[in-house]
Amino acid sequence: MKAKQAKKIWSDASLLKAISNPSARGIEIKHRQPEFTFFGAKDQPDCATIDITFYPKTTVIELRSLKLYLQQFRNEVLSYERIMRVIYDDLMAVYKPARLRIVMVTKPRGGISSRITLDSDWKIMGGKERFKDWVGQREEW
Repeated sequence: MKAKQAKKIWSDASLLKAISNPSARGIEIKHRQPEFTFFGAKDQPDCATIDITFYPKTTVIELRSLKLYLQQFRNEVLSYERIMRVIYDDLMAVYKPARLRIVMVTKPRGGISSRITLDSDWKIMGGKERFKDWVGQREEW
């Protein structure tokens, strides 16, 4: 009997476009997608809010391309954790920011809501834990 292989999760990172960073100094950019939709389980649509905190180096995110990129997941069946990792990996690969923090808060389904966070500054993610802005904060969601 063959072992069942996990479905390959695809994404088209070529949809993401970069524009030159107009600021030579440090800048924090925050983007919010309050209507992110996908299938967390077969035939079970999910909706979430995604917040992206971005500290650019040489390029910033072109917003129309981000919208199109996120829309590609609308009909995909993905776990919360997997979809966050795919988005994080694509944004890191395309933009190579000084810092990237993504927070996804799902709308309640069956009485349960989830919050998933990935931050390039965390040591476990290869960062140096220079930014402590999240330490001790109680974030409402």
